[in-house]
Amino acid sequence: MHLLVIYTGEYGQRHLENLRAKAPKEWSVDSWLAPTQFPLVIDDPEDFLPSEVPPCDLILSFAEVKGVAELLPDLARRTGARAVLAPIDNEAWLPRGLARQLRGWLERIGVACATPKPLCSLTEHDYWVTRRQRLTYQSPEIAAFARHFGRPSFTLTIDPQTRLIVAAEVQRDAVCGCAAFVARGLVGVSVDEAQEKAGLLHHHYPCLASMGIDSDFDDTLMHVSGNIFKDEIGEQVKPYRKIQYITPGLRRPD
Repeated sequence: MHLLVIYTGEYGQRHLENLRAKAPKEWSVDSWLAPTQFPLVIDDPEDFLPSEVPPCDLILSFAEVKGVAELLPDLARRTGARAVLAPIDNEAWLPRGLARQLRGWLERIGVACATPKPLCSLTEHDYWVTRRQRLTYQSPEIAAFARHFGRPSFTLTIDPQTRLIVAAEVQRDAVCGCAAFVARGLVGVSVDEAQEKAGLLHHHYPCLASMGIDSDFDDTLMHVSGNIFKDEIGEQVKPYRKIQYITPGLRRPD
């Protein structure tokens, strides 16, 4: 599969570096450093597109300016891309209304589009757009990408006697590489502490999703992302945890 990564700053650069380091060797990863200054109304997208652009199957837009979204339909036509992945890790970079428009523009030209919010909610068939809503998609290109990068997935090896994590294998990494970082930090951790430890490691990476309150989640997207990690680890350690129950209203004799 041929990927074209569009980026404008540190957020996209991290994704690009992780993809180049960990993508399947049969994939090719090209990139375009997009402009960051756009007029309020883009009359002709061709004025902002590169003079030459390689053909690709899937466009990944990690731009930190919303003007780039308006270039994506023309870029898809020029590259022959069959799908576009444009995550929302910050509403300032891709507002929800513009994301809806983008999906519509691309659908009209026969190009699949997914706009996961946050990016690490992406699975092989759907993604979050709000706390209570997931959108499905039909795209073999995005699904192939999501098999390797998206909602993090781990396999933990736990010593039943000590209840310590002795190995943590990443089945699916986050696009930014955070899952691999979290996995390394979980080795040697007690199952009773693993869930909270996963959340701390996620923040220490650090996650680059927005720290502003997002109205679709009533939380920050960084915390939403961190909870995805905590939930994944929590399910795996649940059979080994010792949960204490407290009965209220009873006092120990003096």
